[in-house]
Amino acid sequence: MQPVYIIIIAVVVGFILITSLIARYKRCPSDKILVVYGNTGGSGSSAKCIHGGGVFIWPVIQDYAFLSLKPISIEANLTNALSLQNIRVDVPCRFTVGISTESESMNNAAERLLGLSSAQIQELASDILFGQLRLVIATMTIEEINADRDKFLESVSTNVEAELKKIGLKLINVNVTDIKDESGYIEALGREAAAKAINEAKVSVAVQEKIGEIGKAEAIRDTRIKTAEANAIAVKGENQSKIEIANSDAIRREKEAEALRIAISAEKVQQAKALQEAYAAEQKAEAARAERERSTQQANVIVPEEIEKQRRIIEAQAEAEKVRENAKGEADAIFVKMDAEARGLFEILTKQAGGYDKVVRAAGGDPSKAYQLLLIEKLPELIKTQVEAIKNIKIDKVTVWDGLNGHDGKTSTANYISGLLKSIPPLNDLFNMAGLDLPNYLKGNPVVEEEAKEVKEDDGQQ
Repeated sequence: MQPVYIIIIAVVVGFILITSLIARYKRCPSDKILVVYGNTGGSGSSAKCIHGGGVFIWPVIQDYAFLSLKPISIEANLTNALSLQNIRVDVPCRFTVGISTESESMNNAAERLLGLSSAQIQELASDILFGQLRLVIATMTIEEINADRDKFLESVSTNVEAELKKIGLKLINVNVTDIKDESGYIEALGREAAAKAINEAKVSVAVQEKIGEIGKAEAIRDTRIKTAEANAIAVKGENQSKIEIANSDAIRREKEAEALRIAISAEKVQQAKALQEAYAAEQKAEAARAERERSTQQANVIVPEEIEKQRRIIEAQAEAEKVRENAKGEADAIFVKMDAEARGLFEILTKQAGGYDKVVRAAGGDPSKAYQLLLIEKLPELIKTQVEAIKNIKIDKVTVWDGLNGHDGKTSTANYISGLLKSIPPLNDLFNMAGLDLPNYLKGNPVVEEEAKEVKEDDGQQ
């Protein structure tokens, strides 16, 4: 048996080892970077970064962690930033950054961001963004910042991305809202641009109105000419149409007459054929109706009688089967009941016979002594039965008139109590009613008493 135990232990150990090795294989989700640190194979890098796929993590010598690629939104409301013209401006921006999936940037993120929370990463990135945003504004004029937004955003992206890459982050998007300055310079530029646009719009409106009036007059002239030409062509067309309509009406009436003749002839022929087919159809219909009447009578009379007959047969069979099953069930129940009662009675009598046999053996094989033993056991119950004879007699009040005429020194009260006790059935009578004979020593027999007295005297003389 020992080799079997060794094989079982080897299988269990192997299963645990394989399960542990499988559990050490880690898969990288698409929205995270898997960072393996520890002994990474002597590549000169402090960590091994994996985006997508999976890798086996060696126990003891390696461990792993995840970097989230979810974008981080940073609100950078820069105030009092000094521009190239030494005018302080407020530039509210919102940057969206995230950890880069480029190889170099992932290693930077693993070295500088691993273990930091999202709030800590956001705070670190905010410091870099504010600094680079001030630097970009210091190299541009108000007009460039306000008018050429593309250039401003490009400069911000170029400077910010280079700094964010150092810690493994990447700039995803930047939005700049309204730019304001404390001197009102931008507002003045806006009013100037608005006035210039309004004046240009007024000039453009006047030119367009002039062109519109000229075009309107030319359009009216052309309309009248074209209308006259169209009317002449229309009259000529109407006359030509009337001629063609007249010719068409004549041809139509001729064709209608010919069609009417052909239609009347065809109608007569079809009416004759219809009458012939109708007579044939009526003949077939009468035959079908006769067959239907015969089938109806058969279905209404014969079929219901047949169905009723089958139903009665089935009901009679079912009732007979039910009676047979009920009788069989009752017979089985009676048999089981009688069998159980017989078995119980047999067991009781068997046990009683065995008990009596043991009593006789205990009495030395003498049945009379065995009978006495059983009688001694039942004697308290017999006496209790005797006493029960007057136990339930309800006597509310007893009045005894004593005339002092008692005999043998007995009063009337004593005679009453003695008479009451004599109403108890004698023990000997109870035995006789049960078909038994009370032993002599319980009867108070004088012969027995005399014999007992003689035995006593003999014992005293000895």
